[in-house]
Amino acid sequence: MDSWIISFLDYFSKQLAIYLGTAMLIAGLVGACLTIVVFLSLHTFRNNSCAFYLLIMSIFNIGNLLGGLLTRIVITGLGIDWTISSPFYCAFRWYYLYSGVLTSFTMICFATIDQYFATCTHPHWQRWSNIKLARRLSFAVIITWPILATPYMLYFKVIQQSPSGKLVCTSVNKMFYQYHTYVYIITLSGIVPIVVTLLFGFLAYRNVQTLAHRTLPLVRRELDKQMTKMVLVQVVHNALASIPYVIVIALMNSSYVPTDPVSVAELQFFLLLTIYFYYFNYVSPFYIYLGASERFRHQLFYVLLEIHLKRWRRRQTAVDQIDLQLYTHP
Repeated sequence: MDSWIISFLDYFSKQLAIYLGTAMLIAGLVGACLTIVVFLSLHTFRNNSCAFYLLIMSIFNIGNLLGGLLTRIVITGLGIDWTISSPFYCAFRWYYLYSGVLTSFTMICFATIDQYFATCTHPHWQRWSNIKLARRLSFAVIITWPILATPYMLYFKVIQQSPSGKLVCTSVNKMFYQYHTYVYIITLSGIVPIVVTLLFGFLAYRNVQTLAHRTLPLVRRELDKQMTKMVLVQVVHNALASIPYVIVIALMNSSYVPTDPVSVAELQFFLLLTIYFYYFNYVSPFYIYLGASERFRHQLFYVLLEIHLKRWRRRQTAVDQIDLQLYTHP
């Protein structure tokens, strides 16, 4: 009976990786690319600091999906573990995920704080929401996290567990493994972004309630409402997607971890479920924006149909005319 449960959980884990994981990967890559296209194509977003943070976040989300979720699909679904077949990839994957994940979460934190400043009533606080500061802070973050991730290249290696003899990619330094678990996973990519975004999201929501009574330009007021709504829905979603993973990781590193094979298999399966749930942080932003903002839906259609489709048609027409001239005048 015990072996049947373990075999079933293993089989179901593979099916989840192949079907759910692949669907999430495709949806996330398409959504992130479309978000980038919209934010880069419209002057309104190019000069908005909150949109700039979300743009950088979308770029790093692509890397997080390719470096994290794709590897998870291959390991669980296909049984091919690149992290133990390549010592370099073992260290580099965690190096990149540390940099990419924390950059992505830092950007959503900055976006939420930026919307709080943008919607403040006092002009002094509003000045903290500007595109120049957003570019400088983003550059600093993109440089800082990879530097702090350097120990992953030194301490993460492929080792053989005893007594099972199984090869695993893990830290050879116990102190750094504690840092990896409690500081990186639980704190920096879990508790801190949840607390910061929920706090400033709530404050921004309070500020937005008074926007209609202020003497702001209509375009600025509507943009602030749109960006705040998009960010707030994403903040709530990210909290719900991250909390289960943080709880399971904390449980697995506590003294109450079960030791019997069935309980261990069940805990590993729940961990896998929370990992997929966690990856919705990088899959869902575009679809959240579509659902939360009618204006974003119109902007998406305008960018795709009015800007890029017409530009492609004009370019195709010009190419056809050149081909016709070459054909008629040899």
